[in-house]
Amino acid sequence: MSAAVILAAVLGDGVLLIARRIFSRRSVVTLRYPPTMMRGKTVIVTGANSGIGKATAAGLVQLQARVIMACRDRQRAEEAARDIRQGVGPSQGEIAIKHLDLASLKSVRSFCEDIIQKEPKIDVLINNAGIFQCPYTKTDEGFEMQFGVNHLGHFLLTNLLLDLLKKSAPSRIVVVSSKLYKYGQINFDDLNSERSYNKAFAYSQSKLANLLFTMELSQHLQDSGVTVNALTPGMVRTNLGRHVHIPHLAKPLFHLASWAFLKSPLEGAQTPLYLACSPDVEGVGGRCFANCKEEELLPKARDEQVARKLWDVSQVMVALSS
Repeated sequence: MSAAVILAAVLGDGVLLIARRIFSRRSVVTLRYPPTMMRGKTVIVTGANSGIGKATAAGLVQLQARVIMACRDRQRAEEAARDIRQGVGPSQGEIAIKHLDLASLKSVRSFCEDIIQKEPKIDVLINNAGIFQCPYTKTDEGFEMQFGVNHLGHFLLTNLLLDLLKKSAPSRIVVVSSKLYKYGQINFDDLNSERSYNKAFAYSQSKLANLLFTMELSQHLQDSGVTVNALTPGMVRTNLGRHVHIPHLAKPLFHLASWAFLKSPLEGAQTPLYLACSPDVEGVGGRCFANCKEEELLPKARDEQVARKLWDVSQVMVALSS
């Protein structure tokens, strides 16, 4: 095959990828809000130093919210905060940075104690931080890392802040899950994957746990003035997949494909912003959204018995009294 034919094929594929990217953008919802919509509101965003979390924090700051970036790496959080301040323009809200390591329940408790002591109110809590398909490791308390960070850390965080959220009502809780929940099951016999570990299954289990937690928490919040909803952001270009091995020679093609087919962090942040800000979901709870529209979940994500059992087991695991 001649070099000209190969070049034409490569260029043709590149044009096709770009064209599909351009036309696929039509399905991405980008909403606009009044520029002062979140003025006077305090919002906590976990994992706000990169990806969807950073884009969500930037959107909230642009709407003049006071955003508390709850991050494990303070240096990266400070760098992200500088980027946000430079990017959103002169009329902006405030940014505060607080240390939170969701792989340490001690850190979660310390963070919550600080928030309760220093913050008069919390209007929105966005449980965004997560870890994706990492090698088998454990949290400080000995839990499998993905289940520990993605579910248990946020479970404790949310419960410890509930009284403040109720005092701040109307207030909102937003839980970031993933469509990969479809491939998970809650394995109560081996939640910590000690008998066997499949990193893809462990991630899917943790994201299913996010949805079950949302549904059960919504029942606990009836008539409290606090609502909780979940979302699945879709495939977004973030560093969440840093533990996924890609052969060196395939990386250029992978980056091209990710640009062509994956959402940008800003696009991925539209649904969390919608659930945090929009009057359309005022008083709405116990639902899951995708692209700013309600999403129908599989029955296993709406199983009340499993959700109740997971809640009870999680309480014991994080040593949270009833």
